[in-house]
Amino acid sequence: MKYILPGQETERLTFRLLQPEDFDIWVDIFKEKNVAKFLGLDQTLSPTGLCQAWFDKAFNRYENDLGGMNVLIDKKTSQFVGQCGLLVQTIDDTERLEVGYSILPKFWNQGYAFEAARKCKNYAFENNFADSLVSVVHIDNIGSEKVALKNGMTFEKLTDDVFNVFSINKEDWASSKHI
Repeated sequence: MKYILPGQETERLTFRLLQPEDFDIWVDIFKEKNVAKFLGLDQTLSPTGLCQAWFDKAFNRYENDLGGMNVLIDKKTSQFVGQCGLLVQTIDDTERLEVGYSILPKFWNQGYAFEAARKCKNYAFENNFADSLVSVVHIDNIGSEKVALKNGMTFEKLTDDVFNVFSINKEDWASSKHI
């Protein structure tokens, strides 16, 4: 499976593949207001339906070498914190590699998204997966926008009228001392 980071670590996190047993933990994210909207999912689905759609897409990505989200486990507590990974996306008819991240609400504003996103960015560039990376963020998702900016990305463009595309190229990454 290309672009996946199982076994990788940061200061506080370990990365592993998503497993069917994670469903009952992950469904909680879809109980939060605006999460389905921010993730570009069908807002008419129930939290269980949204989680099933997420899992279906995740396992399809794994099976077809389209990258995927890795589960983030807190090293000290062994708690499931969220997901982060490298995703093959088509943006305005162009295939791009995205650093995607989603954190369970009880872990918001604790730096986990940035820590994991930075690891994914560095891993992608160190392994020559792409010459540039993006993070696609809903225009109303200020928290994720802050993560993209802190991760060294800059605003590139608006797409589909509701998503901001932030990007960083390998040259800028190399000169930034790997933020």
